[in-house]
Amino acid sequence: MQITQPRRGAIGLMALGLLCSTALLQGCDNPPSTIKIGVAQPLTGNLAPQGQDLLNGVKLAVDELNKEGFKIKGKPVTIEIVAVDDRSNADTGKEVAKQLVDAGVVAVIGHLNSGVSIAAAPIYAEKHIAQLAISTNPKYTALGFDTTFRLVANDTLQAKAIGSFSASKFAAAKYAVVDDGTPYGKDLAAGASAQLKLAKKEIVLQQSFDDKTTQFDELADKLKAAHAEVVVSTLNDFQIIALMEALKKIAYTQIYLLGGDTIKTTLMLKGSGVLKGLYATSPILEAREFTAGAAFLEKYRATFKIEPAYGGHYTYDAMHVLAAAIRRSESANPEKIVQALRKIDGYAPVTGSMKWDEKGELRYGVIGVYSTLGALWESQVRSDVW
Repeated sequence: MQITQPRRGAIGLMALGLLCSTALLQGCDNPPSTIKIGVAQPLTGNLAPQGQDLLNGVKLAVDELNKEGFKIKGKPVTIEIVAVDDRSNADTGKEVAKQLVDAGVVAVIGHLNSGVSIAAAPIYAEKHIAQLAISTNPKYTALGFDTTFRLVANDTLQAKAIGSFSASKFAAAKYAVVDDGTPYGKDLAAGASAQLKLAKKEIVLQQSFDDKTTQFDELADKLKAAHAEVVVSTLNDFQIIALMEALKKIAYTQIYLLGGDTIKTTLMLKGSGVLKGLYATSPILEAREFTAGAAFLEKYRATFKIEPAYGGHYTYDAMHVLAAAIRRSESANPEKIVQALRKIDGYAPVTGSMKWDEKGELRYGVIGVYSTLGALWESQVRSDVW
């Protein structure tokens, strides 16, 4: 009996469907010619230098991967960056997270601010998209999503470092603790206060601001009136510079200031020598502290014509480890990429290795303490336990 053309077409479609189903069961999805990686950072506003630095790290890695010929299952694939500006704002962070999902990204490197990372995390998790964040608030990985990965140590360890270092380094009894009102700043300041109290230090002043305040004349007066000897702060770099100006006005600069990682920037180096001592705790070690750091810095400077501002070497490493996970998964499927990241002990070209525990915390995270010395942040001590 002769088969009519429509019937032949139907049988052909059925056969094709069976082949596709078999391929899917074998986990063999066909790689696209281009895959998109989202980068969500603050690219405008006061934290733009840090956000741009984190984006630059990804750009440098993607350029290398594309030039060497990135492949999935032997097929050449071009990596494309989709960069968005989260403006250091949680609501904006949620908006741009949805934009990245709609754009079809397979993973996201972002965000900088803990409050933004926490707000955006459920949006990525709903679509099984890996989120690799440099944010440090422990609540980020406590959300319980298998899509959340932290690139550095968290603030539980950083709070211990602040308390331990300040209690042992400074021959001082009276401390002030100030924060920037964000989830990162408030929680880290609270943890630091608890550590200082354990060390029998007196906290003579504790105050919270928002993360945009730059008027600190009143705070300077309070610090002087309370005879504060050390200020422990989670304010941003531009805020500390403003506070220094206020302290100079009243001739009260013979104090120590120990900040969190948001002040260990190139901008903050402008404040070197103003106070009795300026220190920062940070989970972001300097690139030059690593054996491969010199090569990274040379490439960074040649490409962008500026000095790194923050932690671009961590996002550079994250992109390379993410690329390794994509290769291992042999897929551009976000869920398979997440599964590969959960298992990987990835070679990170600068920092050496990136491996995560079941919560998405970096297994080899450390906290360093730095002091300003002219145009550099000089390492004082670092530990993974404190």
